[in-house]
Amino acid sequence: MIRMARTNDDVAAVLEEYADLLAITGHEDFKIRVYQKAARSIGAYPDDIAGYDAGALRQIPNVGESIAAKVAEYLSSGTMTKLEELRGRVPAGVRALTHIPTLGPKRAMELHRHLGVDSPERLEAAIQAGALHGLPGFGPKTEENLLHGIALMRDAGERVHLGVAMPLAEDVVAALQAVHGCRRCDYAGSLRRMKDTIGDIDVLATSNRPRVLMDAFAGLPQVSEVIVRGDKKTSVRTVQGLQVDLRVVPPDAWGAAMQYFTGAKAHNIRTREIALHHKLKLSEYGVFDAVTEEKIVSKTEEEVYRRLGLPWIPPTLREDTGEIEAALAGELPELVTEADVRGDLHTHTDLTDGHAPLEDMVAAAAERGYAYYAVTDHGPDLYMQQMTLDKATAQRERLRRLDGTAGLRLLHGIELNIDPDGEVDWPPDVLADFDLCVASVHSHFDLPRAKTTRRLVRAARNPRVNIIGHPSARLIGRRPPIDADWDQVFQACARSGTALEINAFPDRLDLAAELIRRARSYGVRFAVDSDAHAIGHLANIRYGIGTAQRGWLTAEDVINTWPLDRLTAFLRKNR
Repeated sequence: MIRMARTNDDVAAVLEEYADLLAITGHEDFKIRVYQKAARSIGAYPDDIAGYDAGALRQIPNVGESIAAKVAEYLSSGTMTKLEELRGRVPAGVRALTHIPTLGPKRAMELHRHLGVDSPERLEAAIQAGALHGLPGFGPKTEENLLHGIALMRDAGERVHLGVAMPLAEDVVAALQAVHGCRRCDYAGSLRRMKDTIGDIDVLATSNRPRVLMDAFAGLPQVSEVIVRGDKKTSVRTVQGLQVDLRVVPPDAWGAAMQYFTGAKAHNIRTREIALHHKLKLSEYGVFDAVTEEKIVSKTEEEVYRRLGLPWIPPTLREDTGEIEAALAGELPELVTEADVRGDLHTHTDLTDGHAPLEDMVAAAAERGYAYYAVTDHGPDLYMQQMTLDKATAQRERLRRLDGTAGLRLLHGIELNIDPDGEVDWPPDVLADFDLCVASVHSHFDLPRAKTTRRLVRAARNPRVNIIGHPSARLIGRRPPIDADWDQVFQACARSGTALEINAFPDRLDLAAELIRRARSYGVRFAVDSDAHAIGHLANIRYGIGTAQRGWLTAEDVINTWPLDRLTAFLRKNR
């Protein structure tokens, strides 16, 4: 069954644009935040809002009467009158500038007003020409940050993160599997390898009626343009702007085709070299005798690898970063899986910036079959969340009353803010009453390397801090990682018994895979957490697991795969 459209995401994007345009046109911050909160609430709402009227929309948290009316208008007509009015007042080029990381709407408007800048390219040229010199608020450091933001945006290009690509691919695969004559269908490529960003989606299928399958593919509601069409390959562009390629292969070539089109290119070069060494030829059609060209195997990936003298290599490892050598030596890790996860140690409720009440989040965690679950709303240093000790204490009492729901052990935690000096929100005697503390960087992202390193090391050494949350603070395509001597940080975490988080939110996936592997070499433990701010976010854990696999982690490395008694012993940090 096709999960038609992401109506909630579409509406959330419209409200985010409305909030940006309000900022550009000088509206008060309070009004801007109201629309931003509504956008996040609708984007996180678990049910599809297509067909909702204004009354139903008002049942969604943070959606008031005015916003509900605008959204209802959009759902019924495809347009929003007030949004169109604002669009008419703001040059399109200014909106393009707001896509640059580190450049907010108000400053984008200033650049346009004073310099006529109306694109990232023109801003880059203006900076290089010295045109910003003397402009209030645009000093050398700001210029450096803007150039870095432009480069970051350019690097991101048309790539999307896993949270966009994966649901789309699953929709396409499900739709094609329902077509009469389709025997097998699945996605391959960098998506199957769970890379953090995806340029396009590769889908493979086998069918005795390829033309029918291609017709069905080209006619999917997600398709906005057919780029190229044939019986073996059809490429389309979706309404999200993402290219999807469908290849139909013979049924007996499925395994070889999946191996080939999963990649990565460097991994495939190595496997072809191994084939040549054995006087074989490897292609997307199978393993062949290099002399007679007789096909030997091709039906399954397992038999393709076996014929090359290798065990099956998990797709998340196929990057030519040592997996071939490990396979030949019989030393491939038994990677952690989503089924190994016993609980989630970083989640939020509507007490701070979450979108669902405590009781609903707990019920959703219980439905996932978890053995334990931690609620970690923000500490008071993120002042906009308005947390107080009294609120935290009251939440703890509510949590204790819910403890044991469906056999679920509930942990009361807190997400602390790591300040520039490495200090956290509350003193040790207050933090001692929490079951666990996650500490994260939420500000001052551009500190010098040495200071950032000291900041993280000091937090890791804090005896009350159990997990460093989203350690590099990156936002994929929007904010680069903070600059630190990661080897020093990893040593400190290993010595202090502080876990590093693999934040599963698809625009974070933080730590990144290459840093995970380095940290593991020091003996660091990890927590794969959803950082859920709504019920639907709990399922993001699979993206974190994919990233953990790319970092070569086993269940032993991940503390929230451990039994409760072992986890709680770890959280005590030898206190």
